[in-house]
Amino acid sequence: MSPLVEVPVPDIGDFTDVPVTEVFVSVGDAIAIEDPIVELESDKASFEVPSSAAGTVKEVRVRVGDKVGEGTVLIVVEGDGEPAEPAPPAGAPAPEVEAPAAQPAVGRSTTTAAEQADAPDDFERAEVHAQVLVLGSGPGGYSAAFRAADLGLDVLLVERYPSLGGVCLNVGCIPSKALLHVAKVMAEAAESADHGVTFGEPTVDLDALRAHKEQVVARLTQGVAGMAQRRKVRVLQGEGRFTGPHHLELTSGGDGDGSPQTVSFEHAIIAAGSSVVRLPGIPYDDPRVWDSTRALELPEIPGRLLVIGGGIIGLEMATVYDALGAKVTVVELSDGLIPGCDRDLVKPLQTRLAARYEAIHTGVRVESLEPSDDGLTATFAAAGDGEPPAPATFDAVLVAVGRAANGKGLGLDQAGVAVTDRGQIEVDPARRTNVPHLYAIGDLTPGPMLAHKATHEAHVAAEAIAGQAGAAFDVRGIPSVAYTDPEIAWVGLTETQAEADGIDYEVVAFPWAASGRALATGGSAGKTKLLVDPASRRVLGAGIVGPNAGELIAEPGFALEMGADVADLALTVHAHPTLSESVGLAAEVAEGTVTDLPPQRKRTR
Repeated sequence: MSPLVEVPVPDIGDFTDVPVTEVFVSVGDAIAIEDPIVELESDKASFEVPSSAAGTVKEVRVRVGDKVGEGTVLIVVEGDGEPAEPAPPAGAPAPEVEAPAAQPAVGRSTTTAAEQADAPDDFERAEVHAQVLVLGSGPGGYSAAFRAADLGLDVLLVERYPSLGGVCLNVGCIPSKALLHVAKVMAEAAESADHGVTFGEPTVDLDALRAHKEQVVARLTQGVAGMAQRRKVRVLQGEGRFTGPHHLELTSGGDGDGSPQTVSFEHAIIAAGSSVVRLPGIPYDDPRVWDSTRALELPEIPGRLLVIGGGIIGLEMATVYDALGAKVTVVELSDGLIPGCDRDLVKPLQTRLAARYEAIHTGVRVESLEPSDDGLTATFAAAGDGEPPAPATFDAVLVAVGRAANGKGLGLDQAGVAVTDRGQIEVDPARRTNVPHLYAIGDLTPGPMLAHKATHEAHVAAEAIAGQAGAAFDVRGIPSVAYTDPEIAWVGLTETQAEADGIDYEVVAFPWAASGRALATGGSAGKTKLLVDPASRRVLGAGIVGPNAGELIAEPGFALEMGADVADLALTVHAHPTLSESVGLAAEVAEGTVTDLPPQRKRTR
């Protein structure tokens, strides 16, 4: 008779008395090592517990609703041999571990993919060595690490901050969206008075709001740490700097005592991201001067807030603080908000903001910012032909004028990697730099600084290293979204770009004033437009402004990527009444078949 093996809950960090939300096995089931047994869900994370033994399930000792902790026996398995070391549950936080011991030069992988990987020149192996080193754990970095691990490669992920996830998860996309959701709820509650429903004035508990935001962030970052464990991706914390084409020096972390540590690697994926741009002459040492990271900490609700920069980051933060009660002024150097976005898409947003904000100044720059006990006094100058506003004093100033690639501070010259004056790294379609075994992705490479661009590039780089034929980043459109109120989203060719590049196009639009769903939900100022090739009738680009524009842009993005004709969108049956049908109706305008509008005239360049 084969031995009976008890399978317990492994180390799940600080979680105790965690409820079982699902049981995946029954008595008599055949089970393999790492097959999921149960799903646990705490107030911060949900994760599956894998089996540490293989064989036949003889007993299931837990049910849905039971509370378990480390060491609780989940099942009894009849099988051969000793149980494997319990694997960490997917999504659970990573326990503190000592620095990894020396690894064999070939890593742990024996897969075909690993054998196919390009063999770099001989070099001295350090005590800590990996087939693939990934520098930076943002969406691009952790996606690269996890994809490489899934392809059988031995991966080491280096991150300078205590939590994985980079700027996006910790101090960018995710916390801002948590706050923007709250701002949207508050704005909708206030505007419901126009529909006959009135609520009292909201009371804002900043501590509770911060806690909500931090809980969202913690759940995601802990989930990333758990996935790293599950995939056996080693993680080291510290500042990484290249000292050669196959070596990285790790400081401010490293082996745990603060002393530098050398790491060697066969391939590297550089995913070190970007940093906020700082303007000269701004008193950044004054605590009332914020960057986006500081603004997301919700230090206070200022009476008057100046936002320098009318791009996506500045306007999203302005949306939050306006909803919380601050009087907001926005100053933008260019002649319009969200530079690069078509003006007709920005117009509904600017109209709404002009009615809510204290002031919006475009074509204006901040000439000086003088601190005093009364606040920060800004002096303005015209960036064009317009008249600048008079000096004004603010309780806080948010500087949100963009981000710059981090390529200049990584020692890449020691590795032989060419870096531009802007801190970016030129790459080929496989994301290779000029040094063939070194790859770069995300904000470090040319193109929009967007997390979804980085994740797709990450997969390509990992697949290229693993030897997959044809791995290349070759997309027709990368969507951009401003999570303002209303949202703005666009993908592919814009009218602004087409005019600048002399590209022929036909543009059609469906106004949301003719959408029953938009009228019912307060989105009648929105619109959906399509840019179409006049000759081939293929979709070249799309733009949407209105509620949920960021979700709606996916369909025209898919059409663009698939090379679809505009007729394909027009012939796709969309549910009614929905906002998504505006995409199909805009396509019907292009085809001349729309019956929800008067006969339309197409505009062609």
